[in-house]
Amino acid sequence: MEDSESFIFFAFTFRFIYIAGCQSNQENTMVLLDEKVKEINISKSTGVGDMNQDIFLSINDRQSIKVFEKAIKTASKQKSDVNKAKPDYDVMVEYEGGFPTHAIHLWLGEENEKSILMYMVGEGETYLTSSKTTNQIRKLILSDQ
Repeated sequence: MEDSESFIFFAFTFRFIYIAGCQSNQENTMVLLDEKVKEINISKSTGVGDMNQDIFLSINDRQSIKVFEKAIKTASKQKSDVNKAKPDYDVMVEYEGGFPTHAIHLWLGEENEKSILMYMVGEGETYLTSSKTTNQIRKLILSDQ
C-alpha cells in the first residue's frame, strides 16, 4: 500500500470511528438544537404528555441558561419508573430565531439526589442528571417560589 492510500484508509477509518462514537453518545444523552437559547420557561406540570403554559419562572440570564443546557446535555439515558408520578415541572427551552421549543418534563430530585428529565414528545425515555446538577437546578427553581 502506498503512503497516500494508507493515509486515506486511516482517515476514513478514524472518521468512521469518530462518527460512530458521537452517535452512540447522542443516543445516551439528551440533545438540544445547535442554536442560541433565548430563555428557559418553567411551569408546574399538570402531567405527562401535557405542557402547562402557565409559566411561573422565565430564566434569561446566560449563566442560569448554561446550567439548564448542561443539565439537559449531560443527562444520561436510564430507565426510571415515572409512570406512577406526574412530573414536578415542565421546562420549555426557547431558541432565538423562531426555532421550535424543546418541551421537557422534570422530576426534580431532593438535595444531593438525581433528577429525571423526559422529552414531552417522544418514546418516553428518561434521562438522569447528576446530584450536583440537581442542586444547581433546585437553587434556580426553588429560590423564586
